[in-house]
Amino acid sequence: MQLVFFDIECAGVHKTYAKICAFGYVLCDEQFNILEKRDILINPKGKFELTDRKGDKGIVLPYNYEEFKKYPKFNAVYPQIKALLEDKNTVAVGHAVLNDVKYLNLETKRFKLPSFNFKFADSQLFFMAAKNDFTRQFGLEYIAEELGVEFTPHRAADDAYATMKVVEAMCKKHCCDFFGLASLLGFTAGKISNYTVTPPQCTGLKKFRQAKNKEKQERAEKRIKFNNNLTRKRVKKKGALTGKKFNFSRGIEDDITVSLDFVDKIYDLGGTYKQHVEECTHYVADDGDQTERTKKAIAAGKIIISLAQFKELIND
Repeated sequence: MQLVFFDIECAGVHKTYAKICAFGYVLCDEQFNILEKRDILINPKGKFELTDRKGDKGIVLPYNYEEFKKYPKFNAVYPQIKALLEDKNTVAVGHAVLNDVKYLNLETKRFKLPSFNFKFADSQLFFMAAKNDFTRQFGLEYIAEELGVEFTPHRAADDAYATMKVVEAMCKKHCCDFFGLASLLGFTAGKISNYTVTPPQCTGLKKFRQAKNKEKQERAEKRIKFNNNLTRKRVKKKGALTGKKFNFSRGIEDDITVSLDFVDKIYDLGGTYKQHVEECTHYVADDGDQTERTKKAIAAGKIIISLAQFKELIND
């Protein structure tokens, strides 16, 4: 079995097209001995839309853009790329590969070509699973630097080479081959067929998403309970907080073991609680809170008080 590590660069990406200008790949055996490394350069049939007029933003590819006009169009190199990725004796691997597969999908549609049909693995997902950290996306440059891999970023064949070296380094670290690493991480390959793309998966990612969904559901239930408490009818009273309108930071509000009692106390003292920051006069947040709601309250000029100050206020 062979491994083909690939990377794609585009002259511009839109919802309806991906102007592929480079398809780079490294073909190797299971011991990561390189059999072939190549950049297939492609006429994107359109201008490069990667930077602003000053060239200050966006990706800058390490190619001469004017040279691309002399290269073949995607439909001319499509058979070669399709044969490479769909070879039954080859496993396709990319970094953040879902993007590249989607680019292939968009280009086959743009040129009215048959869909690709192959399975693929993702070195980024391998790395995230090995670190057991699914809270962020790890770029190829970040991982390569951590593992001591040198390459030229955004040159497709070099990105493919770096992807191979990243996977090789992980295999060495875990004392296994590519397939052993996939098994160790509980990896399930992604797939493209009939223009439908199925993302790759792994055991750790599934557990992470289940935990996030559970957390989201619990937060929603707390919000419902908090809002139901707010909407119940209350007798208007006068007291130390008359005329004062409060709003809590999200962290305090979501802790219904205390926030429900806090709201009751506010109303007992003649104050009110507002669900929107714009409507309050006093905003309560933990020290050091840097959430968007707190920033919004500060920008709006609300009276910001700490949780300790708020407790003193309602107890006095």
